[in-house]
Amino acid sequence: MVALNPPVCDFGQPAIDFNLPGTDGQRHTLASCRGPNGLLVMFICNHCPYVQAIIDRLIRDCRELSQLGIGCVAIMSNDVVAYPDDSPANMKRWAEALDFPFPYLYDADQSVARAYGAVCTPDFFGYNADLQLQYRGRLDASGRNPGPPEARRELFEAMRQIAESGQGPSEQLASIGCSIKWANA
Repeated sequence: MVALNPPVCDFGQPAIDFNLPGTDGQRHTLASCRGPNGLLVMFICNHCPYVQAIIDRLIRDCRELSQLGIGCVAIMSNDVVAYPDDSPANMKRWAEALDFPFPYLYDADQSVARAYGAVCTPDFFGYNADLQLQYRGRLDASGRNPGPPEARRELFEAMRQIAESGQGPSEQLASIGCSIKWANA
């Protein structure tokens, strides 16, 4: 398993539309997921130890971001043939068990992950109210194991700044995680 880091934030890059099925049985789009002050698009999966290490903090932060007018959506783009732990049935089970406060969507053909340029799980894309990219950093200092309880909430602070000013922080530390599991072309 190779840990990958996504590229730095391409400020102003527009969010890309999607229309994907969620674990809730509904279809979700860019428009249905955005909040009045922005949108956090997260590429995650069930089996990745990096995602498992932060999921409780991510849920906490998304609950608080919704109160700031930031919509949140998680997208799972891994090849489920090779990684059955990430199957839609297992996605649904995990989302319900942890009471995800955001839609958890399945990108079966991996086209949304490719369009966004997602490279790892977790990979975060933070957009302002105009759906312009302002954050492409990490949640916090966690890696394969959770960071210390007092770890700075980098993602939350950046998204709060975006909600208030429309601008993300100029200094951002890249996320780290497992590569997206691409299907054989």
